[in-house]
Amino acid sequence: MEALDPVIHQPARLQIMSALCQLPDALRVDFTFLKDHLRLTDGNLGAHLATLESKGYIAVNKEFVARRPKTFVAATAAGRAAFASHVNALNSILLPK
Repeated sequence: MEALDPVIHQPARLQIMSALCQLPDALRVDFTFLKDHLRLTDGNLGAHLATLESKGYIAVNKEFVARRPKTFVAATAAGRAAFASHVNALNSILLPK
């Protein structure tokens, strides 16, 4: 049985990874979209993104769009693999063979 990932297992981070891993590999979302979609505060989302980024699960890029700063977030290959492993671990608990 695969082990649950304690970084991903936290509810807000699980939601973040779930949202990002549903996107095709080349797609990313902006901070505001993710914040609104998950109903998190700026500070809460920022803290969770920092944790996921420190593990290499997401990539955070800051750019200027129309002379305004914008933050984009995407799942990395390592993050997608970790999320898939976490989902498999959850399934082995929920759907024992």
